[in-house]
Amino acid sequence: MSKISDIIHTLESWAPKSYQESYDNSGLLTGNPNDQVKGILITLDCIEEVVDEAIAKDANLIIAHHPIIFSGLKKLTGTNYIERTIIKAIKHNVSIYALHTNLDNVHDGVNAMIAEKLGLKDVQILAPKAGVLSKLEFFVPVEQTQTVLDAIHSAGAGNIGNYTQCAFKVNGIGTFRPNESAKPIIGAKGEQEHVNEDRVEVIFPSHLQRTIIRTMQEAHPYEEVAHFITSIQNRNQDVGSGMVGHLPTALSIQDFLTHLKSSMNLNNIKYTAFDGDSIQKVALCGGAGSFLLKTAIAQNADAFITADFKYHEFFDGEGKTMIADIGHYESEVFTKDLIGKFLSEKFSNIATYLTEVNTNPVKYF
Repeated sequence: MSKISDIIHTLESWAPKSYQESYDNSGLLTGNPNDQVKGILITLDCIEEVVDEAIAKDANLIIAHHPIIFSGLKKLTGTNYIERTIIKAIKHNVSIYALHTNLDNVHDGVNAMIAEKLGLKDVQILAPKAGVLSKLEFFVPVEQTQTVLDAIHSAGAGNIGNYTQCAFKVNGIGTFRPNESAKPIIGAKGEQEHVNEDRVEVIFPSHLQRTIIRTMQEAHPYEEVAHFITSIQNRNQDVGSGMVGHLPTALSIQDFLTHLKSSMNLNNIKYTAFDGDSIQKVALCGGAGSFLLKTAIAQNADAFITADFKYHEFFDGEGKTMIADIGHYESEVFTKDLIGKFLSEKFSNIATYLTEVNTNPVKYF
């Protein structure tokens, strides 16, 4: 039977916590990671009614997109919905896990699902994230270079955009002298050794560092492996905020709005004027994405789909890009389906439910 920690490990192999934004609070918010999982309830927001639903369904793990604890809690007296939700979850031994901006930022996460629903092609990350890549440099005898490379490639090193198994090699002579405590595979104790070696460099996602290093050491013939790790600021094209792609064919403004409304099951769209005649290149960001407007304009997007624009921010489109504010809940509600599909494929023996509670606090008349 799977533990909560097993679910967490699987989710974070998909959407690593290191990919969340600095202000965020993804992760296990209540509960014991060593508890056995009886059932999983997936929701966009975790509120009291969702905890009640979990209890009724005998699901002791709630996976939410939005963290119910976002800023610090100083007391638990039940004076607001956050405190009451946490108290009820703890009282009934229901664990709550949040998968927020780290799921927003992966290439097959929230924004990819929106792009898929809209039928976008040639989809790319709108604002690739920097500071999430590292470089590994190590030295290996020429005869074992490919063996070590194959191992670390399998562990996730050497992927750059649409290319895999990327590496750089320089040949040279490595020297070393084993001391009396050494157990050299090549050479003899106390004697200077010269070996034909390759210096190898590969890029890898920083969160995989421990796995990459362990894999390299296990595949490497040397007792002590000389290596260096360097953090790099290159933008990772597979990680970041928002997405941009193209509709298969250009649509008139009216047809685009109709398509958007139908694809995302919307009742309302707040949008701005657009100076062009048709819409084909579309940028998007689930949730509050006004911070990406300048990027969408810079990439010549005809439309930018997101939520939570303030009144004066709508002027910033200036006719260059149509801003289409579809609502926060509406832009991300299908995240439940995304997480549910992922977990059902990984844990087919665990009952997984999508919440039946409409957690949208915004009502329309």
